[in-house]
Formats: sequence, structure tokens, C-alpha cells
Amino acid sequence: MLDTTLIKAITLDLDDTLWPVWPAIERAEQALGEWLARHAPQTAALLAEPAARHEIRAHVNGLHPELKHNLSALRLKSIRLALSRSGDDPGLAEAAFDIFFAARNRVTLFGDVPPSLEFLAGRFPLVALSNGNADIHRIGIGAYFKASLSAQQFGTGKPDPRIFHAAASAAGVQPHEVLHVGDDAALDVLAALDCGMQAVWVNRTDQAWTHPVQPHETVTTLAELCKLLPA
Repeated sequence: MLDTTLIKAITLDLDDTLWPVWPAIERAEQALGEWLARHAPQTAALLAEPAARHEIRAHVNGLHPELKHNLSALRLKSIRLALSRSGDDPGLAEAAFDIFFAARNRVTLFGDVPPSLEFLAGRFPLVALSNGNADIHRIGIGAYFKASLSAQQFGTGKPDPRIFHAAASAAGVQPHEVLHVGDDAALDVLAALDCGMQAVWVNRTDQAWTHPVQPHETVTTLAELCKLLPA
């Protein structure tokens, strides 16, 4: 059971908690492909082949294990490698990445999210806590958050307890005073519980909970979460 009297701050996952991530990634891939078709057509043709695209990403990931938490850096290096292999200008990589990243941040928030963020931010300091590279300010929800921590900024991601502790510090509270809210059973719920936080599982897709340790609450929307908290 959730003990609302302990909550002094809330940390929120982003991808698949506040918006569906894969439609945004697919739109970003499409925007990148269309830009490359105009400016680097040989690279566009190469990256249109799934096997080639996956091989390039795997190659870059293997070359740069130190960047495993920095999705933006890995994407940029993959684009640059594809340009080089295709005989196009590798100097176009930064401009191409900017096209991808702008589209990646054109997300479609779940309908319950805007009013829920307004409700939550009016009662608690909110900290965004993500392994992804979304930018809450570019998305247009930055005003609701006191801080934002991503794996690429921090150098390590969930489930590492250090990023959870850093999020608590950013909110100005102790870990046991934090409620973490997210969609991933392991990276969000179990990791937060291991840090001594309370945790709410956002289960929008009717998944089965398969772990012996339970979240404090399970909700299907943030609106349901808001109903559990003091008005």
C-alpha cells in the first residue's frame, strides 16, 4: 500500500510512461530518411536496408561501449559512419542528427498526462528520470519539472541506484521520501524499491506482473495516480 504521508517528491520516467516512444522513434527515422534522400541519397539508400542499418548500429555500439548510456552520441556516430561508408560527406552528420532529434522530441503525450502533470507539479517537486534522450523542454513539459536526469547526462542509467539517489538529491529530499513512477517493471519499479523509494507501476498495456516483490500501487494512467494522492 502506498503511504502518501511519506511522499515529498515524485520522480517520473518519460518514454512509455508519459508518451508512447516507438511512434516517435519511427517518425524520427522517417524524417532522417527523407532529409538524407535530399542531401545524401546514397546514405539514405544504405539506411533503408534494415540489415545494413542494424549492422552499423551494432558496429558503433561495439566500438564505443563507454557510450552505451548516451543514445544521442551513438546515433550521431552511426549516422557519420553511414555517410562515410556510402561515399557521402561525413560532415553532414550533425545536421542529419538535428533532424532526427527534433522529430524524436515531437511526441504525442498520453491524454491523461497534461492535466496529471499540472496536478502533480502543484503538489510535489517533479524530477524526470529517463534512460532515453528525450528533452522535456523541447517537448514542452519542462515547466512542470524541478530537474531532469537522463542516463546520458549522468553517465549511467536505471537500474543503477546512483541515478535514483541523484534524482532524490535534485528534488532536495531523501530517497525514502520519493515516489518513483514508471512503466518498466525492472528498471523503474524494482530498481526504485531497491533504493528504498516507494514505486508505482504504470501499466497502460495490461501486462502481467511476474516478480515476487510488488509495487506499492499499479495504475493504468497518471490520472489514477492523482486520485491516490491528497487533493
